[in-house]
Amino acid sequence: MSADDRSHAGSPKPGPRLSARKLLRSTSVVSGMTLLSRILGLVRDIVFARMFGASIVMDAFIVANRIPNMLRRFFAEGAFSQGFVPVMARYRERHSETEARELIDAVAGTLGLVLFVVTLAGVIAAPLLVAVVAPGFIGDDGRFELSALMLRFTFPYLLFVSLTAFAGGVLNTYGRFAVPAFTPVILNVVLIGFAVWVSPLLAEPAMALAYAVFVAGLAQLLFQLPFLARIRALPRPRWRPGHEGVRRVGELMLPAIFGSSVAQINVLLGGVIASLLGVGKISLLYYSDRLMEFPLGLFGIALATVTLPYLSRQHAAASLDDFARTMDWSMKLVWLIAAPAAVGLIVLAEPLVATLFYGGEFSGSDVQLTALSLQAFSIGLLGFSFVKTLAPGYFAREDTRTPVKIGLIALLVNFLLSVALAWGLTRIGYEGTHAGLALATSVAALVNAWLLYRGLRRDGIIRHSAGWAGLLVKCMVANVAMVLCLVWLALPLDWWLDARGLDRALRLCVEIGAAVTVYFALLFALGIRTHTLRLHTD
Repeated sequence: MSADDRSHAGSPKPGPRLSARKLLRSTSVVSGMTLLSRILGLVRDIVFARMFGASIVMDAFIVANRIPNMLRRFFAEGAFSQGFVPVMARYRERHSETEARELIDAVAGTLGLVLFVVTLAGVIAAPLLVAVVAPGFIGDDGRFELSALMLRFTFPYLLFVSLTAFAGGVLNTYGRFAVPAFTPVILNVVLIGFAVWVSPLLAEPAMALAYAVFVAGLAQLLFQLPFLARIRALPRPRWRPGHEGVRRVGELMLPAIFGSSVAQINVLLGGVIASLLGVGKISLLYYSDRLMEFPLGLFGIALATVTLPYLSRQHAAASLDDFARTMDWSMKLVWLIAAPAAVGLIVLAEPLVATLFYGGEFSGSDVQLTALSLQAFSIGLLGFSFVKTLAPGYFAREDTRTPVKIGLIALLVNFLLSVALAWGLTRIGYEGTHAGLALATSVAALVNAWLLYRGLRRDGIIRHSAGWAGLLVKCMVANVAMVLCLVWLALPLDWWLDARGLDRALRLCVEIGAAVTVYFALLFALGIRTHTLRLHTD
C-alpha cells in the first residue's frame, strides 16, 4: 500500500461541504448533456414516426427494445445505481483509495459475469419473452416472429448498457457528471443513422433498428473507458461475490430492483394490455411516453443523478441537517419546473404531436390519439418527477425495503386501474383505450410519490423550510396565467395539420416562448428570486 493510501486508511475523510452553487452547477451540466440527448431522441422519434408510423413493424421493434430497456432500468439506472453509488461513496469516504479500487474491480467482474449469463439466456429465450410481454402479438399478423428476431439483437444491449451505467456510477461518485450524461447521445446518433441510411438497404427495413441498438450499446461502453482510466478507476474485473462491498451492493439491489423501477413495471404492464388492444396501440403509447419523458429526463432524472452521491456522502458523514436541507431544496426545484411542464404538455399536446410527428406514415388520426395519451401521461409528470427525487432519500440511507413496499401498492393501483379502464373503454367502443392505460400509470406514479413523501416526512428526513406555502401559491398563480396565455393563443387542430412543417414549428415556438415568459415573469413579479431557492449547508 502506498503512503498516500495508508494516509487514507482507517480515518474517515471530512464530510462533504455542499453549496447550492456547486450542486446546481452539477445539475446544470447533467441537464445540458441530457438536453442534447433528449433533442436527438426527439429527432430519432420523428424519424421513426415518419418512416414507420404506428404500424406492425414499429410495434414489433418497441417490444423488442422494451425488454432489454426494462431490465436496464432494473440493473443499471435503477437498482444498480442506487445500490452501488451509496456503497462506493462510503468506500471513498471511510476507506483507502486502494480499497475503493478493489471494490470497483470486484463489482465489475461479478456484475459482468452475471449480466453475460442473463444476456445469453435472454437471447435463447427471445420468443418466450415476447409471448410474456406482448401476448397480443401471437397470431398471423407477423408481429410475434419479427419481435422475437429483433430481440435476439437488442437483448445484448442489456449487458453493454449495464456496464456503461456501472462506469457512469463510478464517474458520478468522483464528481465527473458530464461524460455519463453525454453517453446516451451516442445511442440516438446511431439509431438515427441506421434508420435513415441502413434501413433502405435491407429486405426488412425495421431490422436496421435492432442492429443499431446492438452497435450503440457497445459504442456507449467503449466511450467511457478512457475517462475511467483518466481518474485511475479503469476496472480490472475480478469474480469476487464474497467481497463485503459486493455483498452490500447486492443486498441493496435486490429490493431496489423492484422499488426503484415501479414506473417501468407500470409502463410494461400497460404495454402487455396494449398488445391486446390491436395494431398500433403500443406505438401510440410509445410516442406519447417519449414526449412525457423529455422534461422528466431533462430535469427530474438529472437532479436525482446529481443529488444521490451528495446525499450518500452526507449520510455517511452523519450530516443529517444538510441531508434534510438538500431534500427540501430538491423538492422546491421539482415543483417549480415539473408543474408548468405538466400543464404545458396537457394544453399543447395536439400542436406538439402534430409538429413533431405528423407526416409520412403518421396520420392525423395518429396525432389525435397520441395527444390523448400524452395528456394522460402528463397528469402524472409531477408524480414521476417526485419519485425520482424522493427515492434517493431512501437509497442514500441504504434503505431499499421501504420503496419496495410502497412500489407494491403503486403497482397494484396501476394494475387495477389499467384493467378497469381498458375493459370499460373497450366495452363502450372508445377508440382511445390506450389513453386509459396512460392514465392508470399516472395515477400510480402520484400514489407512489405521495407515499414516499409521507414516509420521509414521518421519519424527519424531510423538514420543510419557511415559505413553502407561499411558494406553492405563487407557483399555482403563475401556472394559471400560463394556461390562460396558451388558451388565448390556441389554434384548431385543422390548422396544425394543414400548415407547412416550418409554419407549425415557428408557431409552436411562439406559444412555448410566450408561456415560459409569462410563467417566469409572474414568478419574478410575485417575489421569487434565485436567492430564495439557495441551499444553505453547514
